[in-house]
Amino acid sequence: MKAIQVQVPGGPEVLQLRELPNPVPKVGEVLIRVHTSGVNFIDVYYRQGYYKAPLPLVPGGEGSGHVQALGEGVTGLSVGDAVAWFGPLGSYAEKVAVPADRVIRVPSGVNLEDAAALMMQGATAYYLSHLTFPLKSGSAALVHAAAGGVGYLLTQMAKFAGATVFATVSTSEKAELAREAGADHVILYTETKLDDEIIRITKGAKLDVVYDGVGQSTFEQSLKCLRPRGLLALYAASSGAVPPFDLSRLSAMGSLFITRPISTDYVRTREQLTSVMEPVFEMYQSGNLKLLVRPPYTLEEASNAHIELESGRSTGKLLLSVCG
Repeated sequence: MKAIQVQVPGGPEVLQLRELPNPVPKVGEVLIRVHTSGVNFIDVYYRQGYYKAPLPLVPGGEGSGHVQALGEGVTGLSVGDAVAWFGPLGSYAEKVAVPADRVIRVPSGVNLEDAAALMMQGATAYYLSHLTFPLKSGSAALVHAAAGGVGYLLTQMAKFAGATVFATVSTSEKAELAREAGADHVILYTETKLDDEIIRITKGAKLDVVYDGVGQSTFEQSLKCLRPRGLLALYAASSGAVPPFDLSRLSAMGSLFITRPISTDYVRTREQLTSVMEPVFEMYQSGNLKLLVRPPYTLEEASNAHIELESGRSTGKLLLSVCG
């Protein structure tokens, strides 16, 4: 099979197309012919070596496709099922073996490209808005990078939950996308000082929660936007890791909370995965959640997808079309 392999950590150029043996499903796994693979910042972290995994590795932690074979002990799935998953590495390939408890059937009426786009980023947006800090009518929330993959979905979910949504973006074009997603207040962080703008708009009340997937470049201002006992949910670090932080500062800033959530801790079991993804697909099918998906790259163009993702210019979800 064709697959993208990383033999040494590095830049996008280390994503090399290779011919590899077909995987064989182990006990409790299913073999899937990959239709579409999602492209996420976690793939960049593995490629760079910031997240550790044995080398060589095939990147990609989510996708959609059809079941080709069942490993011993697998029940509830059949050969030919249209499925989607996220978690284990290996989706930048024509075939991948995935633990069956990481796999869900794609609902009827949802195409495989959209299913792949909804998995990791849809789950992240859902757990942030419903579990990490459950939003409700009257909540005030800030979503950084609101025109990005997670941000675009999270803005919609926050608004649907009844929150007043503040959004940051870098350009006027992205500002329009954030408004389209339902943001009440859109702030171009390239033109204004974020915390001053939040204080001005809220008349000093500040915010209940900040959802920050940017990290290093936004961390300090994110903290300054929070009301006493507010929560900073730092779920990614697209601008780089946050430097070591003196926790005693949280008391001086109003007894603030910080959490660093990751998807795997919210979907540790098949039941948890289903409880997160079922409402995501329901929101999508009912029209309450819209996708912003770029035309997919081919598998051979994986390095170009990473270049676009890291440029900061991309909007919405990036995908690889693997097997049509």
